[in-house]
Amino acid sequence: MPNYDVHLLSGIVTYPLTVFIAFIIRDYVGIPFVLSTAAMVIGYALYVLGSDLPDMDHPNALIHRGTKPIVAVAVGSAVFIQSVDSVHLGESWLNITAAWGIGALTALVAWFAFTWIMPRHRGIVHSLLFAAVYGLLGYALVEFGLGMSTGEALFVGFAAFCGYTLHLLLDGELSLL
Repeated sequence: MPNYDVHLLSGIVTYPLTVFIAFIIRDYVGIPFVLSTAAMVIGYALYVLGSDLPDMDHPNALIHRGTKPIVAVAVGSAVFIQSVDSVHLGESWLNITAAWGIGALTALVAWFAFTWIMPRHRGIVHSLLFAAVYGLLGYALVEFGLGMSTGEALFVGFAAFCGYTLHLLLDGELSLL
C-alpha cells in the first residue's frame, strides 16, 4: 500500500488532470463549474488533503495525528463562540476566561472522542460514500462558509471528491461503503 508521501505527492502532481476533467465536464456535460483562481487554489488544497485523508482512520497515520488537534481546536472554539455570551460570572475578563475554559474542556473531550469514534482502518472511511461526504463538505465550505458562488463551490466539491477518490484508487480499494 502507498505511504503518506506517495499519497500526497500523487495528489500534488495529478491535480491538473482534475482541472482538465472539470473543464471537459463543464463544457460538454453542462455542469456549471466556475474555475476561478480562488476556487482552483482552494480546490487544490482540498484535493491534496483528500489524497491522504482516508487514512485518518488509522491512529498511527500522520493525517490522523494532524487531524485530531484540528478537530479538537475547532470543536473547542465553536463551543467558546456559542458560550461566551452565556457566561455571566462578573467581570468581562472572567466571563471570557470561563468561556475559554468550557471550550478547552470540550476540546479535550473531542481529542479523545476523535480516535474513539473512528471506525476500523480501511472501513467506511475508505469508501466512495466518505469521498462524497468530503466533497459535500468542500462545497459547503465554499458556498456557505466563504460566500463564494455556487459554481465555484461545485468545482471545489468536485476537486475534494476527486482527491479523496485518488487515495482509494491508489490503495486499490474502491468500495461504495
